[in-house]
Amino acid sequence: MAHSSVPHFHNSDGLPRILVGSKEFQCVGALPPFDHPHVFLDIGKDNEIVCPYCSTLYVYHPELAAGTSEPLSAVFELA
Repeated sequence: MAHSSVPHFHNSDGLPRILVGSKEFQCVGALPPFDHPHVFLDIGKDNEIVCPYCSTLYVYHPELAAGTSEPLSAVFELA
């Protein structure tokens, strides 16, 4: 399987919002084994999006590097 360059984020801490430096990414919900289907989200021309599975609010923050988040612990590293 090819490794994806699309960032993945999770909300295992149950945060009200996560700032992200990418407008296209995947939400995995919580860390495995408590994850939901890894859903592709595209913020597009907007600045925020809500995951339809876990209701996490992701807010695009252009000062963050692509693939990073605030908090940084929300980045899901693929094995």
